Amino acid sequence: DPQISFMVAELYKQAGLPDGVFNIVNGDKVVVDALLESENVQAVSFVGSTPIAKYIYEKGCSSGKRMQALGGAKNHMVVMPDADIEHTINSLIGSAYGSAGERCMAISVVVAVGDEVADTLVTRIKENLKTLVVGASLATDPESEMGPLITKEHCNKVKGYVDLGVEEGAELVVDGRNLSVDGCESGFFLGACLFDRVKPNMRIYQEEIFGPVLSVVRVNSYKE
Repeated sequence: DPQISFMVAELYKQAGLPDGVFNIVNGDKVVVDALLESENVQAVSFVGSTPIAKYIYEKGCSSGKRMQALGGAKNHMVVMPDADIEHTINSLIGSAYGSAGERCMAISVVVAVGDEVADTLVTRIKENLKTLVVGASLATDPESEMGPLITKEHCNKVKGYVDLGVEEGAELVVDGRNLSVDGCESGFFLGACLFDRVKPNMRIYQEEIFGPVLSVVRVNSYKE
């Protein structure tokens, strides 16, 4: 959401940061290529999908720039037996499903140490997701906690990953594929999804999904 960047810029200005120190330039590939090719730009940092990260890294390096390109994030949360479950659940719900999971720092995998921990997590997350409010926007629905995905194509891609997880043998505890929002039936909505007993060899574990899909991996010990 570019509005957040504008708000940050406004706060910097209010704090007294001189004009020109922090700049926001929105655009598509044309703008990106212009930045990568400009002699005035000495370094570039990027976070996003793996194919685009590779493209930006290679193009920036060919222009002699210092480059940092991070792609395909799969952020893990390890939950130990002595964890504060209430705090953990609240953090997981916000991180995994906030912004419909479409942010690079979203938690997409929770590693539960011990079956007792895993059982508690899965049960509590499932209960919490029953009350998760999905809506079009905060403007039309102030109680909304999760909105639609960015495009129809991406929504279908994420749904495809949920289908794949079922085919791979993971246990789909919460299925949000059939969610419908009143008044927005043609919107790109996908309800929160929760997988249990996900294995490291599964594609839903290995690949970035970038949607409201949380995977639970069970291990017997921290060392494992």
